[in-house]
Amino acid sequence: MRQNIIGREREMTNLDNYISSNQSEFIAIYGRRRIGKTFLVRELFEDKFAFRATGRDNVTTRQQLENFSQALKRYSGKDSTAGDWNQAFALLGEYIENMPETGPKLLFLDELPWFDTRGSKFVSALEHFWNDWASYRRDIKLIVCGSATTWMLDEIIHSRGGLHNRVTHSIQLEPFTLHETERYFAAHGFPYERPELLECYMAVGGVAYYLTLFDRSESVAQNINRLCFSRGGEMVGEFENSFKSLFKKAHDHIAVVTALQTKGMGMSRLELIENTGLGNNGNMTRLLNELERCDFIRSYVPFGKSKKDKLYQLIDPFTLFYFRFMHGQTIYQQDYWLKLHTTPAYDNWCGYAFEIVCLNHLDQIMHALGIDGIISTPCSWTYRPRKAVLEDDFADEDLRHGAQIDLLIERADRTINICEMKYSHGKYEITKSYDSLVARRMQTFRKVTKTNNTLVLLYITPEGLVDNVYSRRLARTVVGNDLFVGR
Repeated sequence: MRQNIIGREREMTNLDNYISSNQSEFIAIYGRRRIGKTFLVRELFEDKFAFRATGRDNVTTRQQLENFSQALKRYSGKDSTAGDWNQAFALLGEYIENMPETGPKLLFLDELPWFDTRGSKFVSALEHFWNDWASYRRDIKLIVCGSATTWMLDEIIHSRGGLHNRVTHSIQLEPFTLHETERYFAAHGFPYERPELLECYMAVGGVAYYLTLFDRSESVAQNINRLCFSRGGEMVGEFENSFKSLFKKAHDHIAVVTALQTKGMGMSRLELIENTGLGNNGNMTRLLNELERCDFIRSYVPFGKSKKDKLYQLIDPFTLFYFRFMHGQTIYQQDYWLKLHTTPAYDNWCGYAFEIVCLNHLDQIMHALGIDGIISTPCSWTYRPRKAVLEDDFADEDLRHGAQIDLLIERADRTINICEMKYSHGKYEITKSYDSLVARRMQTFRKVTKTNNTLVLLYITPEGLVDNVYSRRLARTVVGNDLFVGR
């Protein structure tokens, strides 16, 4: 039922167009575990399937074939068991050919990677089914889903074998935004206000399944405590389970995110290789691509640098939350998370987690600035003075100090927004000392980069700024409500 789907408007429109086209379509939907792939397809097309089957985890080829045959029996009414995958797809084709000719024939194979057991030759049978039969018709709409991203990319979407360039459309399902998270909780009767929703997003991000675990009789903090810090909590083992279900060699992906969580602005490829011990080869390229496609990391080129200086930054809220508070946790104390709220560790996490939320809502920030129609490049910038500068008594004083800007937005209208992302309970107060620090940072930026662009300071805070002489100088402030705007 469409009314049960939160967000996903673009994906629904695309799927409707694909299903109503006048040619056969091979549609691959992928994305990280728990993101809502199956839910989207079922809610859209549950009463329209000509055939649907779901792969089973950790079973034999024979059991997979029995499972497929039982699904076919439910739709065709005929009792037959396939001896191999070629026969299974032949039976599926025979069933479809006996259906009325009018209308699309919608086939849905969910958890596709699980069908591909060792030695089963499932992929070659699927290739033959599509290339030799389905693609020659105009009414076959084959939708495949899978959380095992490595498999989906290698075997289906970027296949170098018989399915090369056979997928007509691929859809990557992304986490919810704050806007969609708010819509989800409102639709299910949660009383949360935006400050609580922001804390929820900072901890678990926008993964749809995680939100379904919340109990509306509890506060966000109570839910986080129960899910993440109680014995048997449903998210206690989620970090490792998620990576193992997504990636074939999950230990390599875990090694990368473990390294990245130690450096907020990110690491270069060579730094990652040095920190993880992984080789500088195609495997590293592939796993970085897979992590980015699953929204765990982002890549960007720092201001003034070239593509060879690209950095990779961890931006998944739950992964960061896991490393900050859950990793290595073996003792479960009552109200552990609630007690952490009064500690410096919690305050430090809030500051960094809010920055990550901002990076996940760059579209909303640029919309608030009125620059979503202008080509803009979000990135960061770091300056560390060379030893020669530090030892030169006549060196420019601004160049003797290191500087870091976590987010700047370089715009095509020759303007650069220097962004200060500040989390606070209540309005954030710019003090005289901090105003001076930011002014020096901007001076250093201009002198080091030698940019002639206009520099515009921007504060991004949940509740806005305290009205004082320093905040009045700012032309614009982005507040929490701006991050909740739908895009």
